[in-house]
Amino acid sequence: MMLEKNYSLLEIPSLAKEILRVLENSPSVWLFSGEMGAGKTSLIKELGKQMGIRQSVQSPTFSLVNSYQTEEGKPVYHFDLYRLKNTAEAIDIGIEEYLDSGHLCLIEWPEQAEELWNIPHVRFQMAHVNENTRKLTCHWPS
Repeated sequence: MMLEKNYSLLEIPSLAKEILRVLENSPSVWLFSGEMGAGKTSLIKELGKQMGIRQSVQSPTFSLVNSYQTEEGKPVYHFDLYRLKNTAEAIDIGIEEYLDSGHLCLIEWPEQAEELWNIPHVRFQMAHVNENTRKLTCHWPS
């Protein structure tokens, strides 16, 4: 299935709400690709807010993974693989255990460990359209 949308930065809250509704029964691994500044972290922050995460959602650029909890106590894992040199480094941090947990895994820069994505997942492609507009294309198994 697919969702494609151009949106302004002001529309991120409604976009996040729509994503969570549409992907309610989708795989728990969500991959976010796009150039620097395309809005990956901004969208993930808003998704966290909409899911009831009270902690500050920040990009885990140096720690590689941040763990959060929703108001219902469900874990959510947020990865930033930008600094990885290869898939082995992701395996060294135990990424496979997170992926197998069944809990939501939000992964920025998945292309750094492409060999891991032979599991069911949702793929988000994000891009700049102009200064105020971004484009989101999202694919997931039906």
